[in-house]
Amino acid sequence: MAVPKRKTSKRTRNHRRSHDALRVPNLIHCSNCQELVRPHRLCHKCGHFKGQQVIEVENY
Repeated sequence: MAVPKRKTSKRTRNHRRSHDALRVPNLIHCSNCQELVRPHRLCHKCGHFKGQQVIEVENY
């Protein structure tokens, strides 16, 4: 049976987990309504993308 020879130290354990942290998503302002949106995506508030109206949004 596979059994560890020595106890895994906190340092080694934490080095292995170094890539598990959550990252803050990159946000930009919509050119039409200044709402924060993710890059290369349609604004969910006003329906604009790259300065053009793409879809009609009722609640704007």
